[in-house]
Amino acid sequence: MKSPKFYPEKTKLLLVAIAGLIAATLVISSLIRSAENSFFCSLASSKVRAAADYSATPIQLHAILHYATSKIVPQQSLAEITVSFNVLRNIAPCNFLVFGLGYDSLMWSSFNPRGTTLFLEEDPKWVQTVLKDAPTLNAHAVQYRTQLSEADRLLSSYKKEPLCWPSKAYIRGNMGCKLALTGLPDEVYDKEWDMIMIDAPRGYFAEAPGRMGAIFSAAVMARNRKGSGVTHVFLHDVNRKVEKAFAEEFLCRKYLKDAVGRIWHFEIPPATNSSNVDSFC
Repeated sequence: MKSPKFYPEKTKLLLVAIAGLIAATLVISSLIRSAENSFFCSLASSKVRAAADYSATPIQLHAILHYATSKIVPQQSLAEITVSFNVLRNIAPCNFLVFGLGYDSLMWSSFNPRGTTLFLEEDPKWVQTVLKDAPTLNAHAVQYRTQLSEADRLLSSYKKEPLCWPSKAYIRGNMGCKLALTGLPDEVYDKEWDMIMIDAPRGYFAEAPGRMGAIFSAAVMARNRKGSGVTHVFLHDVNRKVEKAFAEEFLCRKYLKDAVGRIWHFEIPPATNSSNVDSFC
């Protein structure tokens, strides 16, 4: 998410499309609220909602201005972005957790108006760089306990650690399971996340943290969900060996809803709705 590819011949089209998706979010939100307002106004006891409820949020206006004047495109393609957009269009406002921070962060935040969108980034300097241009983003620098070079060993040995077992796994303070992300902000642990996007940390060289912990922790959060409904988990870069292997182990093929380009979309139910509590899949 941090190092966008630059294709001059595609930049204008993609940026226009992104601005269009943001504008569509505004229109849909306004139509829904207008319909609700018409219904409630027909009731004698209803109160007229404030005009501010129907206006664009500052983050949406900022996003439209940003992408209308930028030459930098997000890493994800329009087709990949649209998969997530279609879900957000249906469930926003929601709790949206994003592993990664980049040039597309304003877009994701604007797709979730009046919801909570939280970004987790491994590089503190990059957090400061992004926040200079988008200070309203909710972003935190975090540390990971793994390296990509450990991926094979972690995948083959996690079942030997009881605190990694699906029936016992948790995230906050779980030092016994190296795949559990224990150094995240309290907000991550205190909320139930309706949607999780995994597009970080880096996972393309041996010393990089890799996405093993993010994938495992997303699966545990989804399984431990107490609220109704599924958790939507999106994983980018599934063309890479580690992302694909850990997705199949923890996010599960049977929960795979969409696969477009390099992104997979999973709908993971709470473990209480699953007949198999001894296996993630």
